[in-house]
Amino acid sequence: MLGIDDFYVLLAYLLCLLSAVLCVIYGLVTWNRGEEAVQEEDVRWVEGEKKVEEEL
Repeated sequence: MLGIDDFYVLLAYLLCLLSAVLCVIYGLVTWNRGEEAVQEEDVRWVEGEKKVEEEL
């Protein structure tokens, strides 16, 4: 079949194709999801990073 004599090689090719298809489907499903709410911890982290950058 397609010049592939070993079943395991064929299985590897099929699994690679299946994983690519699943990744595309996942991307299409989650494409327009809303963003997560900003946590206060994240805001504090960004402020700390700005202070460190200013000191450098």
